[in-house]
Amino acid sequence: MKDGKTRSVYFVSESTGITAEAYGHSLLSQFGDARFTIRYSPFINTRDKAQALADELAHRAEAEGRKPIVFATMLDEEINAILKYAQCNYFELFDRFMSDLIEATGMEPSRQAGMSHGLVNLENYEARIETINYALNNDDGMRLNKFDQADVILIGVSRSGKTPTCLYLALHFGMRAANYPITEEDFEVGDLPDELLEHKDKVFALTIEPERLAAIRELRRPDSDYASLRRCIKEVQMAQDMFHRHGMTVLDSTTHSIEELASLIKKSL
Repeated sequence: MKDGKTRSVYFVSESTGITAEAYGHSLLSQFGDARFTIRYSPFINTRDKAQALADELAHRAEAEGRKPIVFATMLDEEINAILKYAQCNYFELFDRFMSDLIEATGMEPSRQAGMSHGLVNLENYEARIETINYALNNDDGMRLNKFDQADVILIGVSRSGKTPTCLYLALHFGMRAANYPITEEDFEVGDLPDELLEHKDKVFALTIEPERLAAIRELRRPDSDYASLRRCIKEVQMAQDMFHRHGMTVLDSTTHSIEELASLIKKSL
């Protein structure tokens, strides 16, 4: 906050709290100068648990001299009422849209917790697990003969963000995402393997600023040639030459987060 003190922020739900956390973090990101202490309270699904949390919020407000901020997804009206009148700044995310959605759809909501993250649709859940397994089994070019099964293939130099982006694509978009690291052998040959180029239509190339790449590699292998700026500059330039030669879509992981990279890839496809 402006006075330099931290403000407690709670993500609360009668289920996992993933929705409240994602929405809350997005809103808080607009207050970059503020200092927040994040606290998680999932599975607040009884009145006793809600009252215990309300008591905790009151103690926190007294100790810190300001009310905590609470982002909640709380469909149970009785539990919601307990927290709504607790000593906090309460933002129940569903309430803010539900009445408009009821009017728009002409239907009443089920008010069932966990619908967005639970095992409601077993077929969809198993499909999502399968895509995650595919991403793990096809990480770092381990199975070049499985690229035909991929929805998307990410390539780039080592530590350019391929693996986390693949896992995000699998987890959030249900996409079969494989990746291939450009190796020293590829640089010596001066081109990418035929098994990869056969599927060029679904390849996205990741590049990164050499200075950022060197800093990331330094954490992995301190004081090594692998992390040297000289080598990073050389590898990035050689990789970019390959990308441009084959007319590949290039995304910069220096300036884009994993979420942004995944969204750009999803949109392009």
